[in-house]
Amino acid sequence: MRVADVMQRDVVTVRSDASVAEVVAILADAHVSGAPVVNRVGTLVGAISASDLLIAEAEHDSAEGREQLFRETIVAELMARNPLTIDPGAEVKEAARQMLYADVHRLFVMLEGELIGVITRSDAARVLATAR
Repeated sequence: MRVADVMQRDVVTVRSDASVAEVVAILADAHVSGAPVVNRVGTLVGAISASDLLIAEAEHDSAEGREQLFRETIVAELMARNPLTIDPGAEVKEAARQMLYADVHRLFVMLEGELIGVITRSDAARVLATAR
């Protein structure tokens, strides 16, 4: 089975200039634990996850520091750069292998430089668990 057969096509993205507070709201509203980060013209420039946000928050000892983080910090400061991508024609098994080796929860699906989907560990596990 190919990545294109199981990927999620409705991808929630986050702008690189969004505040941490905006990102938290976007991830919560979409019920996802991470998202691709795009620049003003929609080009993939990074990835942000709930883990990234929790790590950043844990670095602040005070309520004021956490409030400042949420209000004044932008995604570009916290995101992982050079997110892992995969071609929609790749096998799901290859996507699972890449996520396992890189210890990431999602790969962004790119076609001719355009973000067209996302495949998660859960998506891959579902396919591989039911394969015959």
